[in-house]
Order: sequence, then C-alpha cells, then structure tokens
Amino acid sequence: MKPPRPRAEATGSTEPTRILDWRHPRVADLIRSVGAACPDSPDSSCSSGQLAALRRAHGRIAATVRPVYSVQDERPVSEVLRRGRGSCSQRLAILEAVARATGVPTRVRGLLVDGAFWHPRFPGLRRLVPDEVLLAWPEFRFDERTHGLDPGTPWLPVSELFGGLDELSARRATGFTNAGAETLFEALSRTAVDWDGATACAADAASCDLSAHVRTDLGHFDSRDDLFARHGQTLCGPARWVAEPVLGRRSAGARASAAPLTPTG
Repeated sequence: MKPPRPRAEATGSTEPTRILDWRHPRVADLIRSVGAACPDSPDSSCSSGQLAALRRAHGRIAATVRPVYSVQDERPVSEVLRRGRGSCSQRLAILEAVARATGVPTRVRGLLVDGAFWHPRFPGLRRLVPDEVLLAWPEFRFDERTHGLDPGTPWLPVSELFGGLDELSARRATGFTNAGAETLFEALSRTAVDWDGATACAADAASCDLSAHVRTDLGHFDSRDDLFARHGQTLCGPARWVAEPVLGRRSAGARASAAPLTPTG
C-alpha cells in the first residue's frame, strides 16, 4: 500500500453538505425511527446515546435500503432514501448524515482499492471491473470520556462502530470475502474489516485483513464531497450515465450480466 499523500489534518464537521443533506425531512424521519435526538431537540440525550443511535441507524439502513451496484457516489442521501436502494458507499453516506444530524462530526478516509477485490461478485466479467475503486471510509469523532476512546486517537472508523477490530475478530465470525449477498456495509456489524493489516485475525477469519487490496491511501478529507471533488468518482461522467440505469437497480448479491461495472456496493 502506498503511504497517504501529505495534506492538512481533516477536522471534519457536523455541517450538511450537498451529499450529506441531513436537514432533509427524509433524514429526520430516519433519525426519529431509531430514537436519536438532534442537538437542537428539547429532549436531546446525544451526549450518552450517540454511539448506540448510530448502531441502530446502521441496522435500520441495512433493513430498509436495498443494496445495489449504483455508480453515483455523489447522490444526496435524501435521494437515496427516496429510492430505497443504494450502493455500499451511498448507505455509508446515510450513516454519516445521521451522525452529523445528531452532533457527531464526521470525515472520510480515501482509499483506492484494487478492482480485483470485487472479482468474486462478477465471475466471467472481471475485465469489465475498473482497475481501482475509490472508497470513502467514514470516521466519527465522539466525546472521548463518554465512549472511552483513546484521547490521542479520538476518530472512530466505521469499521469499529460495533467494537474494536481485535474484538470483532475474536468473535470468530467468518470474515468478509466480498462474495454473495453481504456487502461491506452489512459486514461491519459482525466482523473485523481491517484496511491496515493491524488485526490479529482469528484462524478461521483471515479475510478480516483486507490491507492487501489497498493500492493507495489518499489520506483524510473533511467530507466525502471534498474527496470526490479532488479525486473524482470511479467512473467518468459518461460511463456513469450509461451504467447507472442497469447497475442502480441490480441487487448487490445478484450475479452480474454483460454490462459495464463499477462495484461500489
């Protein structure tokens, strides 16, 4: 893996963005459905319940937003909720929007992941998978005292939303193979997803270490909007325009047909 490119420290934010449009009524509905309170709510209990609320939101998103191979990473969260379907990247963006709406700053880490990581999903069509896929991996800044985080590393990657990587690995759940119906989004709640090779994987969960698939670490960005503005999306505009009508409705666990591919889910 190439080292991250030098850039100023990304401080993140709770502000809405074009993608993370958390002030939209659809996002507010989702927040109410998981019992999370916005910071300006008169009955706000965010200081002690933010992490639990995000875990509930993850489950709600997994249950209500169907995983598909959409290639429009810059689609606003409110529109993904309206459609009721989204890629792994789009569903992670919904989780970020919920976090910001409840007072938790977020930022993203940009990773260029080897396209071969998605080959198991597309047997016979590997030549159509892009050589590299840009992944926006969210991080959340919680109060260190409330959540027992290391004061030196207050940013919690989404891969540790349900526990530390070693803890998740020790559960001896099957690691993530990127084959079948499960996507990275679902896998986060049950197994370690380690992009850095820092986890002592259990003997039967070696696939928790995904570091070999990372080609370049682009570093941290204040928002996924910033990441995509600087590095673009995996496919160029015309390719997305051609691919989206087909892939934007194809379930992430389904076998692919002879169509151009970008596996963001």
